[in-house]
Amino acid sequence: MLAFVTSLRHPDNASDYDRVEELLRRTLRSIEQQTSDDYVVIVVGNRAPSFELPARTRFVYVDFPAAAEPTKREERWEAVIADKGSKLAVGLLAARAYSPDYVMVTDADDFVHRGLVRWVGEQPEGSLGWYVADGWRYSALRGAGERIDDMYRVCGTCYIAPWSAYAVPDELPVSASQAEVWEAFGERARFILGKHRDAEKWFAEHGYPLERLPVPGSVYHVDTGENHSGKRIDGEARMMPRAVAREFGITHDHPLPVRWWRCQGLSLRRAIARRVRRVLRLRGKQA
Repeated sequence: MLAFVTSLRHPDNASDYDRVEELLRRTLRSIEQQTSDDYVVIVVGNRAPSFELPARTRFVYVDFPAAAEPTKREERWEAVIADKGSKLAVGLLAARAYSPDYVMVTDADDFVHRGLVRWVGEQPEGSLGWYVADGWRYSALRGAGERIDDMYRVCGTCYIAPWSAYAVPDELPVSASQAEVWEAFGERARFILGKHRDAEKWFAEHGYPLERLPVPGSVYHVDTGENHSGKRIDGEARMMPRAVAREFGITHDHPLPVRWWRCQGLSLRRAIARRVRRVLRLRGKQA
C-alpha cells in the first residue's frame, strides 16, 4: 500500500483559506483518479475541510499554533519548516494504522499521475523507493505547462520512500503535542518532512538510495497565490497538453480561449508590435 501524506497551512497563515481548500480539493481529485485502490490519503490541518472528502481520504486535526511570520526570509522558512514538518509527522503517525509499504509526502496543491499507485504495487518486494526527476510545472492561472527534469529539486511531491525510512515511533500517539512530535522525529522532521530540496541526498546517506522514477510522476502547481515558494511560469508559454492534464486529473480554471491568450498572447502582442514598428519605419523612409 502507498500512503499519500499531506498538510494544510494554518488558516491564519493563508491569504485566502477558501483557495487553500479548493487547491486541496483538486489534489485529492487527482489522487482519486488512481487506477489502483491500494492507497490511503492522510490530510493534517487545523481545520477540517468544508467539503466531503473522498472515500480513501482521512483528515487528522491538530491544534498547533499558526507559524510565526518574521520579516527575515531565513526565519520565515524556519517557521514554515517547523509547521509543515510536525504536521506531516502527525500524518505518518496516523498512517501507521494502515501499515503502508511506501509513503509519498504530497504538497496539498500538486497532482500525481493516475497510474502511480499501480506502478508502485508492481515493483519487486524490497525496492528502496523512487524520486521524481521527470515531471511538469503547471500554472492554473494561465493554463500553461512546461516539462522539467529536476522535479525533486523544486517540488515537494517527489519522493516515494519505504515506510521504514521514516522510523515512525510505535508508542507516540496521534494526539502528541507539536514539541513531542518534533523531538520524536528528530532530523527527519526537518530534512525530509519540513523541506525537500536535499531529501534525495538524505535518504541515500541513511541507507535508502532512491532510484529515479522512470516515468513522469507528478505535476508541480505554481501561481496559486498560496504556495510558499511564490514560483510562477513567466514569459511566453505553451498550454498544458490535454493528454497530460487527463493523466494527472487536472481541471483548468479558465476556458480554452482564455488559456490560449494567457499563454500565447504575449508572443502575439510582440509580433503585432514588431509589425507596427516596421510599418512606421517604412513610412518614415517614404516621407
